Amino acid sequence: MTIPVFESGDTLEMKKKHPCGSFSFLVLRTGSDIRIRCLTCGREILVPRIKLEKNIKSIIKKDSIVK
Repeated sequence: MTIPVFESGDTLEMKKKHPCGSFSFLVLRTGSDIRIRCLTCGREILVPRIKLEKNIKSIIKKDSIVK
């Protein structure tokens, strides 16, 4: 099992959707707890790292986003 590596500014695609219907979240802060923001409704959530790592489907690095 590989440990997902992500940092502030990365976008996470989750396995389960947020109540607003979005699967995409922006990473705001990392550490033992991760602060993420829903990209649809803007709600900020503080989630324990272990719980978040189990629910990640894919990671979109901030460097790979073309403007």
